[in-house]
Amino acid sequence: MSRRLAQGVDAAAVPATPASVRAVVALGANLGDRERTLREAIAEIAALPLVTSVRASAMIESVAVTLEGADPSAPGYLNGVALVDTTLAPSVLLAMLHAIEHRHGRERAQRWGSRTLDLDLIAYADVRSEAPELLLPHPRAAQRDFVLRPWLSIDPDAHLPGVGRVDAALAALERAAAGGAEASTHPGIERP
Repeated sequence: MSRRLAQGVDAAAVPATPASVRAVVALGANLGDRERTLREAIAEIAALPLVTSVRASAMIESVAVTLEGADPSAPGYLNGVALVDTTLAPSVLLAMLHAIEHRHGRERAQRWGSRTLDLDLIAYADVRSEAPELLLPHPRAAQRDFVLRPWLSIDPDAHLPGVGRVDAALAALERAAAGGAEASTHPGIERP
């Protein structure tokens, strides 16, 4: 037997395994077989290296949102949220989400346009980033009931970094939609 094996391993010499973090990924599609595409995307996220678990919400229908606002004449979206436990760095996870979108025919030619698949990295633990290529948390997450509602369905105690409790953000958004005065004074929510 090797003397080294018999002596054991110096724990200080072994690199520590990075701790898994929770990432929140919003999913949406309004072209093609939306349900199938989202189901396949969730499976592809779960198969990514260094992803240990994925828990997805039920999908909900929503009206397409364009630069001009809600557009009921555009094909409707099917949206959901996935909680992803991973040790991937946020920039690497985002690049892999973009690769999954590309495999499903996502074209990035038009901002806010219809799409076969949209995967947004909403939050990555409590990480905050203002780098243009990695905005964290997602700058418009608190303005999107189609993100907040499914997120709450699988994590009732969810927090959005820089905003606070997701249930409070959703309540503020609902008050604003109902025309409540000063309802969008909640941090992270802009008046339409």
